[in-house]
Amino acid sequence: MISLKALTKRFGQQVAVDALTLEIPGGQIVGFLGPNGAGKSTTLRMLTGMIEPTSGSATVAGFDLATQVIDVKRHVGFVPESGAVFESLTGLEYLTMIAALYAIPEDAAVERIRQFITFFDLSFETLTDKLLGAYSKGMRRKVVITSALLHNPPVVFFDEPLDGLDANAAVGFKALIQQLAREGKTIVYSSHILDVVERVCDRVIIIDKGRLLLDGAPDELVSSHGAGTLERLFTQLTGGEELERRAEDFARTFRQ
Repeated sequence: MISLKALTKRFGQQVAVDALTLEIPGGQIVGFLGPNGAGKSTTLRMLTGMIEPTSGSATVAGFDLATQVIDVKRHVGFVPESGAVFESLTGLEYLTMIAALYAIPEDAAVERIRQFITFFDLSFETLTDKLLGAYSKGMRRKVVITSALLHNPPVVFFDEPLDGLDANAAVGFKALIQQLAREGKTIVYSSHILDVVERVCDRVIIIDKGRLLLDGAPDELVSSHGAGTLERLFTQLTGGEELERRAEDFARTFRQ
């Protein structure tokens, strides 16, 4: 469902993504991990057709990113880290607009919207009476997730999807993506909440400085590196242990 071959993105002299090559089949939940500035969001923005690669190639849902980018956009859902929405619209107006962009018939769109808001424990009145600018961060996140899934895409990219969600909504979301994967959808899940990634993802891809560091099943990677947890493995690979030492040094200044 997703194939990258030496996919590269440069911003001037800065290499954000460096010849990334990997394959992701249908029905898999993939944790896409890396420290800040590793190139995760840039990769997702390329794979959703938001920015053009500098070199290399990729296909998503069978469509070439360079020559069939509109088809790619039709077949993916994307929840960006920013969770940006049109704040001057109500939630219903925004979701209705998204449905129209994907040519979903109005009756079908309203029924899908009702199903999603029931799942996320939102009231229809909330969607119609309040502008998105007045929504809480968690409520906006629920609307953005709904908009990404409304057209039933075979591939979905999530960038920090739990940001702002309360505990119950987060549990429901994790159950949702697992069910979507069982139905054959490909889920790419970028997050810094590593214990969640370890529990829900079939596979973990770790990148740093735009390069692939590790790729495999979470439990197998943790076991083979003797790390104990995915979080410990991540810090070993990306320099987090040095941050822990610096934190100890910093705390020591207060004790002195």
